[in-house]
Amino acid sequence: MPAISSVCTIARAAEQLGEDEDWLWDVCTEMNAEDGCLWVYGPGEEQTIAFTPFGLENLQDLIEYYKAHPDQLRRHHST
Repeated sequence: MPAISSVCTIARAAEQLGEDEDWLWDVCTEMNAEDGCLWVYGPGEEQTIAFTPFGLENLQDLIEYYKAHPDQLRRHHST
């Protein structure tokens, strides 16, 4: 596996994919580091999720799945 050279935040992924960021939080809750989903920590309590290029591919697969099966999506992120 090649080294990870960049990631994009969930906010950037939402912008790129034309999806709602809060909805993406719910979609990606089942993703792990092996899936290309990483936690990024900033100062204080600041934290967000970011995706490797592989993670974005996996996220897109989950988006397609949950759009086809919306009843399967569990809501975790509160708006």
